Amino acid sequence: MPAPHTHLQVEIADVARLIYSGPCDRLVAPAALGEVCILPRHAPFLAQLRPGVVQIQTPDGARQSFFLSGGFMEVKDSTVHVLADHLLRSEEIDRDAALAARREAERILKHSHLFSERDRAKLELTKALAQLRVLEHAEVHRLKQQRGNL
Repeated sequence: MPAPHTHLQVEIADVARLIYSGPCDRLVAPAALGEVCILPRHAPFLAQLRPGVVQIQTPDGARQSFFLSGGFMEVKDSTVHVLADHLLRSEEIDRDAALAARREAERILKHSHLFSERDRAKLELTKALAQLRVLEHAEVHRLKQQRGNL
């Protein structure tokens, strides 16, 4: 009988680059039908991902968050592959652009009567809010590290 896996092996990539590859104790992703949490020894799983935040917790307890514009995730034998249309690390996100996108999407949702415009605005609002959540997670992590160094 094989020894149980104690960690996940995770690869997170978009069409242009590999953004993370390594061990992970927990991965949370925005599946199309709701947020999913993947732990070691998870059953095989395939999911479409919607725009949102992918979070990982590494074996040393560190947490990382990435913006994901959508894609797919496969879980098999304690290995997780996330393939995204587009990924961003917190340091790659432009806060001002995300805030402007949020304001514009909210304006369209408030004033437009066209379903196609409203659908596009909902998607853009989801993306902007996810980017702002990644920035928020990074700021919380930075503050916790500063407190630990005091």
